[in-house]
Amino acid sequence: MSNIVKKAGLVFVGAITGVMLSLNFSAIAKRDSTEIMHPLPIEELRTFAQVFGRIKSDYVESVEDKRLITEAINGMLVGLDPHSSYLDKDEYKELQIGTHGEFGGLGIQVTMEDGLVKVISPIEDTPAFHAGIQTGDLIVKLDDTAVKGMSLTEAIKLMRGKPKTAIKITVVREGEKEPLVFNIIRDIIKIQSVKSKLLEPGYAYIRITQFQEHTGENLAKAIKTLFSESTIPMQGLILDLRNDPGGLLNGAVAVSSAFLPENALVVYTEGRTADAKMRLHANPEYYLRGHGRDYLQDLPNDVKTVPMITLVNGGSASASEIVAGALQDHKRSIVMGSQTFGKGSVQTVLPLGNDTAIKLTTALYYTPNGHSIQATGITPDILDESAEDDQRLREADLSRHISNGQKGEKKSPVEKTAEESVNKPKKDSNKTSGPIEFGSEDDLLLTQAMNYFKGITTSPEKKTDSAGG
Repeated sequence: MSNIVKKAGLVFVGAITGVMLSLNFSAIAKRDSTEIMHPLPIEELRTFAQVFGRIKSDYVESVEDKRLITEAINGMLVGLDPHSSYLDKDEYKELQIGTHGEFGGLGIQVTMEDGLVKVISPIEDTPAFHAGIQTGDLIVKLDDTAVKGMSLTEAIKLMRGKPKTAIKITVVREGEKEPLVFNIIRDIIKIQSVKSKLLEPGYAYIRITQFQEHTGENLAKAIKTLFSESTIPMQGLILDLRNDPGGLLNGAVAVSSAFLPENALVVYTEGRTADAKMRLHANPEYYLRGHGRDYLQDLPNDVKTVPMITLVNGGSASASEIVAGALQDHKRSIVMGSQTFGKGSVQTVLPLGNDTAIKLTTALYYTPNGHSIQATGITPDILDESAEDDQRLREADLSRHISNGQKGEKKSPVEKTAEESVNKPKKDSNKTSGPIEFGSEDDLLLTQAMNYFKGITTSPEKKTDSAGG
């Protein structure tokens, strides 16, 4: 029997080596001919084949080859960083649907940390948001199933389901002595990417909840409406990016381009390959997909010069940080709030065929002044006076997070592990009040921004010296 397994292992090594050689030659054909091909790790592939053979012969249950290979691919990717992953058919399809602003589920952006699911941000106006799920919550149980040991994919599949069905989510939250239990009803998640209103004549409020396919177009419509409705010239504009987990890069470039001078640098990326080195400017070629009409070309002229304040917090991530960083570096807007999440890595979706793909981290984002967003985020010019010390989860807290290679990368205090709390008596968090609605009369940071516009400024010691984050 051992000889058979050994022979099968050698055959498997040969097959893997053949595939890897084909992939290597294919990739090299598309690159500079002077690039040296890295030698294949034959010994490591031999070990992989031996493990594969042992599982096939000795594991307590029979396991399909497809499942083993898929799990191996998953492990290879999730072991790199918190954002690289394998997308099966369903996940690849859901990713494409999600960028258009409608999908089923609870409405939370999550990542995996030490075998548990952590919330990056609840999406506004979704079941999770209204139930009181918060950035930094550590999800430890889904119904009665412990999350520890699941893959992120498996956890997400459990959280998603048919609309109007219920799920019980148990979380551990920083500062809470006991786990919190949320009973949430799933729903179709329809995200209104851009919300806007006149706070009073001359003062406009625009909130972006997520960067989607049509965010730039919706922003342009909102700007035109606000400027036309104001009975006096616009005196100030507040752009709210709080709890915006990001989204499409071209949406971030479009939003930045609405307020920046033409051809101003919005963001640049650095990676190992030529394709990963990009410089994106406030120009239609960088935010229009296809050959559609430039929806930003007929905006009011004053939109480029009206005083601006951009609101951010620890739930502002990725595309939100690109916009805040660009406006801050060009001194186009004051940034107000708390330190952003720090998700400054570029994930490229690479189709594999059979309607599957991998989401692979290929580069890092840099603001126009060369500040790396990765693991540090954007530092506000004016800190949020209404917020307590913000110790919520950020990119730098995630295991295997990519370092930005610059000085100043900070880590928040380590959160209490789930194992210490998951079995304690639980209290029903549905009895607690929900989050404050951004843009409402109870929004203290919005009040602070309006006071700043009107000269009732925040205390000088709350300002930072650096405009570049």
